[in-house]
Amino acid sequence: MPTITVRDSGGASVGEMDLNAGVFETGTKMPLLHQAVVAEEANSRQGTADTKTRGEVAGGGKKPYRQKGTGRARQGTKSAPHFRHGGIVFGPHPRDYQKNMPKKMRRAAVKSALSAKLADGEMIVVDSLALEQISSKRMAEILDNIEASGRILLALDEQNETIYLSARNIAGLSLRIIPNLSVRDILNCDCVVMTKGAVQKLEEALSK
Repeated sequence: MPTITVRDSGGASVGEMDLNAGVFETGTKMPLLHQAVVAEEANSRQGTADTKTRGEVAGGGKKPYRQKGTGRARQGTKSAPHFRHGGIVFGPHPRDYQKNMPKKMRRAAVKSALSAKLADGEMIVVDSLALEQISSKRMAEILDNIEASGRILLALDEQNETIYLSARNIAGLSLRIIPNLSVRDILNCDCVVMTKGAVQKLEEALSK
């Protein structure tokens, strides 16, 4: 069973926490992680890109010039693709990029990403996280105390307006509420910071 040191907001060790091996020690499964990230990226696309075909652009009803006698190639409409402001050939149109992934595979991918972060020493667990008032300076101090740097993913077990408002102006810091954690969130950060309650809630959610 893997263990991790639990720190307080000052960075001091306050003990160790046993982690669920079925969540944090599953090994790194690269094909599964790749499939999960591709699905998440695709599902985040709006799919609203659109271009007009030759039948949708304005104008083009009149023949540009007479059929014969000009020495030029015959043309029927200015809405043809080879004319300026003409229609677009094979351009994008609204579509659904949705990719479905079984729930068990999604959970397995999150476990694999968490296991990789723990194995690389890029996971920090804090006993609790609370601020008396909104203060980005105080939040930055806490992150420095626990030695969290770079792109940081902060995971909480419940919504906290004071922490949210204090964290939103800190560059590179992303805030998520468990269990709303994606593979892309985990892999895209340099350090995962979780409260003890968030770890317990996450283990419960991923062990179902």
